[in-house]
Amino acid sequence: MILSILVIITLLVSQARSFLSPTEVDIVPEEWVLLHVVQGHIGAGNYSYLRLNHDGRIILQMQSLKGDADLYVSDKTLQPSFDTYKLQSTTCGQDVVVVPVDFVRPVGIGIYGHPSYLESEFEMRVFYDQAVPQNLFDRGSDTEHEKKYSSRAAEEKDESILGQILIGIVELVLECLFSLI
Repeated sequence: MILSILVIITLLVSQARSFLSPTEVDIVPEEWVLLHVVQGHIGAGNYSYLRLNHDGRIILQMQSLKGDADLYVSDKTLQPSFDTYKLQSTTCGQDVVVVPVDFVRPVGIGIYGHPSYLESEFEMRVFYDQAVPQNLFDRGSDTEHEKKYSSRAAEEKDESILGQILIGIVELVLECLFSLI
């Protein structure tokens, strides 16, 4: 009985590890240049605001290291929120927003601490995509590139949710196992 439980736990842990290993979203294309790395803490239900002045296509990759920080972006207000934003990413893991070339600068970035956690800790990497021309008149159609990237982000989000479910199952099984001992 215990041997079969250990085999199931081993299988679940190996599956969970595959979800936690670096995904395609973590692999940065050669044409992306790292501009900034921003780290911070945010309290439950609070916002922290940043301003993006850099021109061009910018990719914001934010990882919640503790808790759950969400990302809101706008070129209409410097203090975007879940009520006033143009772009958002509100996952429980890595949040990614692609700021297009045609967004008016400065761009407001709002980082929201989800109220499920007393405090959230995050790290955001800001990339410049040098493959996309800054001049709108030189710009070809980059919708194929955007579709490819957004589909990868959607796949990563699905994998992240599955990974969290598997980890929850593993924790539950381990808790039951240790309560039997």
